[in-house]
Amino acid sequence: MDISHPTTPAAGLRQHWNQLAERLQGLLSDSVLCLVARLGIAAIFFLSGRTKVEGLLTITPSTYELFQSDYALPLVSPWLAAHLATYAEHLFPLLLVLGLFTRLSALALLGMTTVIEVFVYPDAWPTHLSWAGLLLLLIGRGAGALSLDRLLRLR
Repeated sequence: MDISHPTTPAAGLRQHWNQLAERLQGLLSDSVLCLVARLGIAAIFFLSGRTKVEGLLTITPSTYELFQSDYALPLVSPWLAAHLATYAEHLFPLLLVLGLFTRLSALALLGMTTVIEVFVYPDAWPTHLSWAGLLLLLIGRGAGALSLDRLLRLR
């Protein structure tokens, strides 16, 4: 039986569904998906970084307190952790928005997500899993065509 010609209602429905899926796939190219992933995950981390500073990049006293109590990490001083996290939450999202060094930036933020999940908020795994999904897409696919990476021919 040739399934390209619907002979049953189910075959006709499948054909219509497949046509719709092809149209959607054409509209939602990898470049569009990667752009949305870059902007979405960049916003999450950048806005988090903005809560840790006053002005451009002056770390607030409350940020140091958080890293001494709530965010206490093993093997890293609270002062160093506060600086590393704050600067990372500003730099890597900016690079993602530009689509510059996208894989490196996504990998750095995935590492940060892992640290947050393991040492800070282990019960927030559904949120962290959604972040990881966006970051893994960017690590695996890169920034897409709408990026400085593509313009500079960086993989």
